[in-house]
Amino acid sequence: MMLLSTPGYRLSNSAPRSSWRRRLPSGLMARLHVQEWADDLLEVAPDDVELAIGHSLGGVLLAMIVEHLWPRRAVYEDPAWHPGDTPFSSAQPAIRAMKDLDAAQLRSLSPRWSEASVQAELDALATWDPDTTRLRYLETAYAPTYPVAPSLIVLAGPSMLLPPPLAQRYRSAGFETRTVADTGHSVHVDDFEGLLTALDGWI
Repeated sequence: MMLLSTPGYRLSNSAPRSSWRRRLPSGLMARLHVQEWADDLLEVAPDDVELAIGHSLGGVLLAMIVEHLWPRRAVYEDPAWHPGDTPFSSAQPAIRAMKDLDAAQLRSLSPRWSEASVQAELDALATWDPDTTRLRYLETAYAPTYPVAPSLIVLAGPSMLLPPPLAQRYRSAGFETRTVADTGHSVHVDDFEGLLTALDGWI
């Protein structure tokens, strides 16, 4: 999750601290609750946040802490608010299998990615614990009911996590939504320029 503070957008790329994760025996990650991640994230977040951006699970965490963080604006990139009610839920075994993908397979799956993006994904997969996909948030994800701060939802095009009926529900609740066409879940990697266009007026 990215937190941008004033003046001049000082960037803080925030994530739950990893010290306790390194102490967990293999297989225990699945027993953690997303609330523990949210509490930890709020503890390390900076003050005076101008803009907070959360992607996927980061969007879940941002929605959980936004009323305490009080950013001036919040952006949720394809947030995993309803994973158990969408095709994303049945995709979990395939997502865990991504741990073993090689560079050629990544290029085939994501032909728009640059070589730097492919390598970054390989580096991330090398340290990723696939048990995070078993976190209890998959059944009990925090889904906001209204925007605490002015809020934009940037959707993949199409989104498996927020299909049109769910997106409409959030628009009716006061969220703005914008879709970046022909992108997958990682909009910022598939089409960074398209993401910036979607963020026009928000950054």
